[in-house]
Amino acid sequence: MPPTASDDDQRLAELGIKILTDDDGPMVRAECMRIARRLRAAGEKIVGLIPAADDVAVPPLALQIGGALCDLTGATVAYVDANVRYPSLSAIAGEETTGADGDSVFSTRWLRGSLAVLTPHGSKRPGEAVPQLARLLVTGVDLFHHVLVDLTGFDVLGEHGSAAACMDAVMLVGRAHHTRERDLLRFRAEMPEKRFLGVLLVG
Repeated sequence: MPPTASDDDQRLAELGIKILTDDDGPMVRAECMRIARRLRAAGEKIVGLIPAADDVAVPPLALQIGGALCDLTGATVAYVDANVRYPSLSAIAGEETTGADGDSVFSTRWLRGSLAVLTPHGSKRPGEAVPQLARLLVTGVDLFHHVLVDLTGFDVLGEHGSAAACMDAVMLVGRAHHTRERDLLRFRAEMPEKRFLGVLLVG
């Protein structure tokens, strides 16, 4: 039996994530729509989101923005859980996934409408994350009009700079009143200058 929307909602809920609607989160939805409009205006297809601190969770925000992009544009949108060593959304994949680009380590799972989650099958060795991500972005995302890439964990081995270089654009994600300015400035200095969209503060 194919998975249903309620199955996906349940799996996301188990991870502490809920994709909000205008009815149950109007203020959050309004902000995500505003961000979606800015991303559409920027004209960049592949946008990386880099958490500026360990206490910043990118997946809930990226999925909300992805849903807003779907509603705004009517186009296909992908959220890529890019950390092949410690994927945060591997539980959403289940057993019904298919490879996004043939024998890639990433699988695709469609959520609501035209929003898809691309998540790794399993943990890989250090040094494989950036090459696998680069391969996916070259051969596995033609179907999508917008691609949001979660670069959580790439700073552990100093790979965030090379991962960011694979993006059309990057944004830093911080927590208001928690993330330190020095962390934002440090990450900003390590980003490709012409690809930097700015800082997004949540909370």
